[in-house]
Amino acid sequence: MAASNMKAIKRRIKSVESTMQITKAMELVSSSKLRKAKERADQAVPFFNLLYQTMSEIASEAVGFHSAYTELRETGAALLVVMAGDRGLAGGFNINVFRRADARIKELEAQGREVILMTVGKKASEHFAKSGNRILGTFDNIGETVTTYTALAMAQHITGLFDQGHLALVEVFFTNMVSPLTQEARQMQVIPVPNLERNPGVQSLTNYEPSPEAVFDSLIPQYLAGVLYCTIVDTYASEQAARRMAMENATDNAQEMIDDLSLKYNRARQASITQELTEIVSGANAQE
Repeated sequence: MAASNMKAIKRRIKSVESTMQITKAMELVSSSKLRKAKERADQAVPFFNLLYQTMSEIASEAVGFHSAYTELRETGAALLVVMAGDRGLAGGFNINVFRRADARIKELEAQGREVILMTVGKKASEHFAKSGNRILGTFDNIGETVTTYTALAMAQHITGLFDQGHLALVEVFFTNMVSPLTQEARQMQVIPVPNLERNPGVQSLTNYEPSPEAVFDSLIPQYLAGVLYCTIVDTYASEQAARRMAMENATDNAQEMIDDLSLKYNRARQASITQELTEIVSGANAQE
């Protein structure tokens, strides 16, 4: 009986060791991908900040500035761009952004606003496939390879629908990597363009041709592309950070299980040896 128990424990130890090798490898892969994604995100932020600053200056310096991209329309659908991961094994990474997006969908629908979705990441596509909302587009497996051209194509498609009057609101749901240990699901309003720093009292020395509004509107696709690119890369980096943490925890738990099983194995082995010695001594006494 003891020998059978020892074999079962030994098989269990080998199984856990195999799992631990996988989780350790996934942890190392995620760490490598995280570094590359973080570098891409850091490189994109200065361009986006400069573009947004330029747009703020145009809106601030132009007398009587008015643009359709800065005011909320009464009619038109709300487009929610929801970004998630392409794979699981990342703890609660995908669930957090889904909860935020689902709550916003209910809020907008309660206001009588039609909701259209655009999903980035395979898990987002799967989650909203049966939501009943119209899906404008799905973009799976682009987090690691996304380029500014891809983001610009997405942005031009969105602004085209806005210009045609189909959309009134565009919001992006993504995960921000606050630190390698902390990822936070966030919501960002993109159109109407929020938080423009306006100062109507400033007299502009810049002439915009053909008009400030035309220049501002022409920058919107690049602005939206910058937002999409930065948030896609940020979400991808967050996914890798979350998976690295999940795999690190899984590896630690596997090591604890191996230590516990090894202790049980040694105890069973010791009990088996003790039983054998007792049987030998009993047999010797019986012969005497």
